Amino acid sequence: MHAYRTHHCGALRATDAGSIARLSGWVHRKRDHGGLLFIDLRDHYGMTQCVVAQGSPVLKLLEELRPESVITVTGDVVPREAGTVNAKLPTGEIELRVREVAVQSAAEVLPIQVAGDAEFPEELRLRYRFLDLRRDRQHRNLMLRSQVISSIRRRMIDQGFTEFQTPILTASSPEGARDFLVPARLHPGKFYALPQAPQQFKQLCMVAGFDRYFQIAPCFRDEASRADRSPGEFYQLDFEMSFVTQEDVFAAIEPVLAGVFEEFSDWTGTKRAVTPAPFPRIPYQQAMLEYGSDKPDLRNPLKITDVTQHFEGSGFGLFAKIAAAGGVVRAIPAPGAGDRPRSFFDKMNEWAREQGYGGLGYVSFSSGPYLQRARAMRDGAPLPVNETGIADLGGPIAKHLTQDRLLAIADALGLRDGDAVFFAAGKKDEAQKLAGQARTRLGNELGLLEENAYRFCWVTDFPMYERNEDTGQIEFSHNPFSMPQGGLEALNSMDPLDIKAFQYDIVCNGIELSSGAIRNHRPDIMIRAFEIAGYPAEEVEHRFGGMLNAFRYGAPPHGGSAPGIDRIVMLIADEPAIREVILFPMNQQAEDLMMGAPARVPPERLKELHIKLDLPPMKGAKPG
Repeated sequence: MHAYRTHHCGALRATDAGSIARLSGWVHRKRDHGGLLFIDLRDHYGMTQCVVAQGSPVLKLLEELRPESVITVTGDVVPREAGTVNAKLPTGEIELRVREVAVQSAAEVLPIQVAGDAEFPEELRLRYRFLDLRRDRQHRNLMLRSQVISSIRRRMIDQGFTEFQTPILTASSPEGARDFLVPARLHPGKFYALPQAPQQFKQLCMVAGFDRYFQIAPCFRDEASRADRSPGEFYQLDFEMSFVTQEDVFAAIEPVLAGVFEEFSDWTGTKRAVTPAPFPRIPYQQAMLEYGSDKPDLRNPLKITDVTQHFEGSGFGLFAKIAAAGGVVRAIPAPGAGDRPRSFFDKMNEWAREQGYGGLGYVSFSSGPYLQRARAMRDGAPLPVNETGIADLGGPIAKHLTQDRLLAIADALGLRDGDAVFFAAGKKDEAQKLAGQARTRLGNELGLLEENAYRFCWVTDFPMYERNEDTGQIEFSHNPFSMPQGGLEALNSMDPLDIKAFQYDIVCNGIELSSGAIRNHRPDIMIRAFEIAGYPAEEVEHRFGGMLNAFRYGAPPHGGSAPGIDRIVMLIADEPAIREVILFPMNQQAEDLMMGAPARVPPERLKELHIKLDLPPMKGAKPG
């Protein structure tokens, strides 16, 4: 018999009754039923109930063991008595009557409990992550992650992609975040950078003639944490293709993403619908207008409408002035909210102020029939029975607008009696951002979000450049290595802020999974594109000389993308925070509480690296 186990703890079945088995695992839970001690023994694969009777020579030893001690038990596999079968466990028809016990490792008092569903502070969970990972939810999440990566890898290979590994120690690149730097001991004063993405290397793979590349790539960015972004490092499905258009890229990756989400669509116990390919394509400007975001959640049916023209010269002075000054008014429909109490609208207005805005205007149409009456009057149709007219309007804006204007707004949004509409007004960027946030809030407040669904879309035609509000300088708005639509002619003849790029994002349920682009493979176009963003040709040659030189020896048109692995798993697992699907995550301050990183380095090591520290003064320290 094997020294540790003949079976794992999820293997035994009713057909094994009458045999002798040996199991090893962790003491998950103990229950003393007066004369019988029950132990749930757990390993990676499952759980088996073990039983020790009074008078057994191993009883005292097991009674004294704390939960999470590691033991090996040998005994007889017997059927459970009628009425004690546990249908929730695969091993629930049998139990192991223990003859022998070997203690492999006795556990001390636990800082967090493994059994049960108790919640613990994040600091404790991260400091004792090895215990946290023993809990069923975390264990399942990490197994899901492994299975998702295996599925992605298989699907990419089936699509004709070849897996390669690109360097980790490389040069700094303007990817939009701070680099992590690594001092080069053999080159004093110089530093490697950990890759924010394998961008240049995957493009060089295309220049080298590898037609379809991919890898599950680690990426490193020195940026703050948030719910859908881990500080420090993350993983992405990085891929690139040669001789492709934007639609070719979409056609290659859509079956992979849709397939993975369909494969694991019932992971949480409820089957979820998945957007079939081809995914909807939404141009950036349309996304910002209709959804107030370049990451639209298509589970929410609400669409924003520009109603600026209906307030121009109107009796509502505030919005009329905004329109006259070049601002916009955006309307967000609230279906079924017309009969809500005044407090509902006041809370929405209060919420908007909490977000830093001036507030939200609104008009409510009660069940009516104001709109039915107004449309009948306009169209020359018979008036509705029991019409009550203007009394069915609510909100301070209504009394300042003529019936024609109100009806035009209602028609533009498809409103009916019993609906309401909210307004966000101001400068374009500010108004559309507030409208987008209000759309999300209304979708949740009114229970409009489609349940049990993964809804994908592509956001396309991003602007190539944007203006920095602080400096007034023209900057890249997205990936700097993207091909501008119109090529060199557009760069030389158009206003930079009007130039669109072959850039695209893949979005699922309002979460951006990936940015991608058709790449700029022409040195002349690349130098001109960077010049517009303030990089002289000499600097471009210095920083990206490796890639530019490669392009001068024949580069194919190519493009790709890089969906985030962590975010994919977070969505499938239905977790609110990305750290729940990462094996050993850092806290929000980018600290590894378990391993004690980042840590100070001994002076002799710094000297070896030719580094002197110039630390900021400690808080509370007195000068001098």
